[in-house]
Amino acid sequence: MLDTEKISAHQYRTLVIFFTIGTTIITVPTTMAAEAKQDGWIGAVLGVAVGLIIIWFYSKLGLLFPEKTFVEMHENLFGKWIGKMISLFFLSMSFLYGSELLFYVGKFISIQFFPEIPIAAINISMATIVIMSVRLGLETFTRSAEIFIVFFFILFIILTVFIAPQINLENLQPVFEVETKPLLRAVFFFVEFSTVTSVALLMIFPAFVNQPKAASKSFMIGYLIGGLVMIIVIFLTISVLGAESTARHNYPTYTLARKINIGNFVQRIEAVLAIMWILSIYMKMTIYLYAVVIGIAQILNLKNHRPLIVPLGGISVLLSLVMFSNVIEQQTWDQEIAVFFSYTVGFLLPLIMLCIAVFRKMVKVQNSSRK
Repeated sequence: MLDTEKISAHQYRTLVIFFTIGTTIITVPTTMAAEAKQDGWIGAVLGVAVGLIIIWFYSKLGLLFPEKTFVEMHENLFGKWIGKMISLFFLSMSFLYGSELLFYVGKFISIQFFPEIPIAAINISMATIVIMSVRLGLETFTRSAEIFIVFFFILFIILTVFIAPQINLENLQPVFEVETKPLLRAVFFFVEFSTVTSVALLMIFPAFVNQPKAASKSFMIGYLIGGLVMIIVIFLTISVLGAESTARHNYPTYTLARKINIGNFVQRIEAVLAIMWILSIYMKMTIYLYAVVIGIAQILNLKNHRPLIVPLGGISVLLSLVMFSNVIEQQTWDQEIAVFFSYTVGFLLPLIMLCIAVFRKMVKVQNSSRK
């Protein structure tokens, strides 16, 4: 049967933090430095501000449908068949992005740690863990997230404290030198990576949260916490490595961690960053797969979603191995195609849905007042 489990607002906040950070902790500094140079961290601050507005209207949309998932909202607003088609469009985004995260993991671990191990073996191992998590259910993997978040922030504090002595504020000067267009492009990409894909979280909120109103605040707070982590990471990479060096590296925060050296004793602790990144990306992949499985089960009116988990997980592995032949193709996809895909599904669609829902509510109130 479909999940009837409920999580608390606090638990939902933990999922939002992990989903917001996701891949961005290791890849986004490159884009921010390439677009906004030394003002990349300012672009991140503006991006978080814009993101909070988007998360706010996600919350408002969710509260208008307190017992429904994002897929069920589509059918309620657009009708059965149009709603199902829109849901398939949304779920295809979630499925593609989950597969892309698997590609990220395979490439990163293969390049940085185990070049002799086939990427397929890495992807299958990671996918197996994600599949097991989804099969165990929402409540189980959310409780694991509560444990992982503690380790994540301990490691984050260690990384921040140890790298702080190497901050060079000259790398951030002159401030506000970048032109408006590059800065806006940086904000545009930051919001795409960290915010609009969070529409997948509407498959959990509000339907599977036991306190929707409290969870709407947790949505905002969780995003803000994740956004602050990203601002700090981007600030550190640019201030330590410099904008040009950050823009050249595929994994600048990993390079940043390599520079830690405290008295020639504490050094080369880049594994700390790798663990942080794998924890966040694991949770994000789990949420994506969970959203896809529940969504397809609801579209097909299935009573049990669990038979879908292993086949969809297997297809995700295959897709992760063939969707990109190299990192350059993946970056081109992100910058030229995925960004518009994300904004259509994660911004335009929810905005239209919110407008329709509010309009219907106003009409209903007017009609009731006339009677």
